[in-house]
Amino acid sequence: MTSDRLQRFRDRLGLPLIAAPMFLVSGVELMVAACRNGVIGSFPTVNCRSTEQLESWFSEIDMRLRQHEDQSGRKPAPLCPNLIVHRSNVRLEQDLAVLLRHKPEIVITSVGSPAPVLKPLHDAGALVLADVASIRHAERAAAAGADGLVLLTAGAGGQTGWLNPFAFVRAVRAFYDGIIVLAGGISDGRALHAAEVLGCDLAYMGTKFIATRESMADERHKRMLVDSTADDILLTTAFTGLQTSMLKPSIVAAGVDPDDLPARGAIDIGKDIDVAARESRPKRWRDIWSGGHSASGVTDVLAVDDLVARTLAEYREAGGR
Repeated sequence: MTSDRLQRFRDRLGLPLIAAPMFLVSGVELMVAACRNGVIGSFPTVNCRSTEQLESWFSEIDMRLRQHEDQSGRKPAPLCPNLIVHRSNVRLEQDLAVLLRHKPEIVITSVGSPAPVLKPLHDAGALVLADVASIRHAERAAAAGADGLVLLTAGAGGQTGWLNPFAFVRAVRAFYDGIIVLAGGISDGRALHAAEVLGCDLAYMGTKFIATRESMADERHKRMLVDSTADDILLTTAFTGLQTSMLKPSIVAAGVDPDDLPARGAIDIGKDIDVAARESRPKRWRDIWSGGHSASGVTDVLAVDDLVARTLAEYREAGGR
């Protein structure tokens, strides 16, 4: 299954794969490495401390990818910023303005309807992929005019969905002929090919990209993923208020009992009055780390070059083109 909307990028993709946008993990080095290896590189714009740094990231990534193209003769895969459209993102308008100046070819919207940003992004020439975690959200994003849907399924790392990927993909494909991206549980090239057979155009790979040399993740986070399996992933609302897949060993290391977590969103250091107490408490993403069910497939910390080469070999062995 290949949506017509992806044809313009087809000859630039070594794999039908997106390096998933991950908070505090996806940065310049990971984006450059992914794109020059034929993998769509995505990053949350909020990973930048300011709109000025976001401008700087775009400029540096563009320069380095142009150098790669000049040296190799191969055009890299597209860069794909991830825009948080929820009202809690106080930089939404400023970050959107940066995107419109740099005209990325693909943009992913998360945590809300893509409707408010669709027209300006389309006018700038971008394809817009919208994160969705339910059939109802998929229907709404499709009706709004999203070019693609990222289906957050059970097993995806970080903030995720809960639907079975087989059921979710087939239900959405029944009413939607745009780009479908599967997010959740893609641990190797065979799983990537299976996503295509299921009816997807692309898939996310997140957890395995955390454990790469180029990711911004804490080295302890990377090693913890190597030492963990899917059994070590806990789905909980305690840290963000939304269903989130977190690494149980990191919860234990932060001094919190994973079997006795408080109510929805209760672990929120922003609600503390005392500054010293706020700084001393474990912080989500900084001390308590995310991971997906594909943690079972993380066996070492690799360079992106090696991870993509291995995934490509697995994909071709499974019958992928």
